[in-house]
Amino acid sequence: MTTALRTEHTSATLLEAAKSNIALDPALRPLWSGARLAGPAYTVQGVPGDNLALHNAVAAAPPGHVLVADCGGGPFGHWGEVLAVAAKERGLLGLVIDGAVRDSAEQAGLGFPVFSRGIAIHGTAKRYPGILGRSVLVGGVVVRTGDLVVGDADGLVAIPSAHEEAVLAAADGRVEQETFIMSELSKGRTTVKLLRLNPLGD
Repeated sequence: MTTALRTEHTSATLLEAAKSNIALDPALRPLWSGARLAGPAYTVQGVPGDNLALHNAVAAAPPGHVLVADCGGGPFGHWGEVLAVAAKERGLLGLVIDGAVRDSAEQAGLGFPVFSRGIAIHGTAKRYPGILGRSVLVGGVVVRTGDLVVGDADGLVAIPSAHEEAVLAAADGRVEQETFIMSELSKGRTTVKLLRLNPLGD
């Protein structure tokens, strides 16, 4: 089964399957309701208040990748409708940015998934070209180009490429187990019994 098909797993399932801290800061939230992304990262090192690095990344990133950008958490509109249209036309799958963005309604209309630290209308300069493809620290997690990034309503995870297959296989197993549990619950069994919990809490 290909990664593209297997990344229908939720961020929570992948985090539990990984058994390591691959969750990005929960302050990085989807720009619009229902936004979801999954794909290999293409990393971008930028600076607060400047978005030339993002323009360069859109031009350089291979199709089928998610841009993952460190912009220092700055409260500026680093990314908006124009860049979202450009990214979508180039076959990119979404953006995760440690910084703010703008044009939220327009991007929701485009269906381009963006996860950011917030929304800000302040404009940016275009002087710092950025560093592309180098590991970045985004949401407290080191992300490298090629790592699998998955984001949904609950949060974001970044799975190191070296561990991707193992984590996805473990996630498959968790889903199978949860499917069994749901079936048993419909038959009247309790979570206390199914999960072998101590009903007295001690």
